Amino acid sequence: MLEFNWKRLGLAAGLSLSLVAAGCGADDSSDNGSEESTEGSSVEGQEIELAYVEWDTEVASTHVVAKVLEDIGYDVTTTPLDNTVMWESVATGESDGMVAAWLPATHGSQYEQYSDQVVELGPNLEGAKIGMVVPEYMDVNSIADLEDQAGQTITGIEPGAGVVAASEQALEDYNLEDWEVQPSSSGAMATALGEAVENEEEIVVTGWSPHWKFAAYDLKYLEDPEESFGGAETIETMVRQGLEEDAPEAYQVLDNFSWESSDIEEVMLEIHEGADPEEAAATWVEENQDKVSEWTEGIE
Repeated sequence: MLEFNWKRLGLAAGLSLSLVAAGCGADDSSDNGSEESTEGSSVEGQEIELAYVEWDTEVASTHVVAKVLEDIGYDVTTTPLDNTVMWESVATGESDGMVAAWLPATHGSQYEQYSDQVVELGPNLEGAKIGMVVPEYMDVNSIADLEDQAGQTITGIEPGAGVVAASEQALEDYNLEDWEVQPSSSGAMATALGEAVENEEEIVVTGWSPHWKFAAYDLKYLEDPEESFGGAETIETMVRQGLEEDAPEAYQVLDNFSWESSDIEEVMLEIHEGADPEEAAATWVEENQDKVSEWTEGIE
């Protein structure tokens, strides 16, 4: 577990990437629509901090939730953190919440350590999955069938990520003694995958879905008969203790937040194609007011 001063350092470093915006405009007497929606709001100017791990899924979901909270009047900061630091920041109350808990396997160790210090609000997305992923053109369908492909290397993401740990466990479960998991980052993994597909080269990556790469490339999960990666997962929302009393409207939005894989993949793909996360989130929110209204029902 990271020491407290490192956690603060991580939070401070993330502030430069933060999304801070007020849902209500300045003193211009000509109000626009968003300003009218927050006029007289009881949450006007209250600060909310959302933590997230910098995976494509969590970049998309966190910025969408942040946009919705801004639109009802909150000043929202989003801070990217390491897995464990993200959980710790919510557990200690330094962050108000996160919509990035992959359970039961990916964040299983963090859940075991911090679950009694956070408030669980349940799944915001069902049917998530992790595993080893390869291009469809590779002549292998199961982890058990891996031999000399891809230089006997699994291209991973950040060290400490659950999918990396599960991949290392899989190498043991399937007696792939000559293979290794090579950690990198989510972005570096995606870049390596794209380059390999473009050149029709062999590559095995740590993968998860939902993810834009399944829309961009023809990919497949390797079968996992030993269940090293577990079954289907959910992405869940966790908030700090006391948030319901301190910021009931924010608590309601976070509690109600739920969407489908097609929703999150739409935002992820737009970001991948060059949109800023804030812009992609704002576009999705504007085009999906029916769903957003379910999250904010009763909030003026």
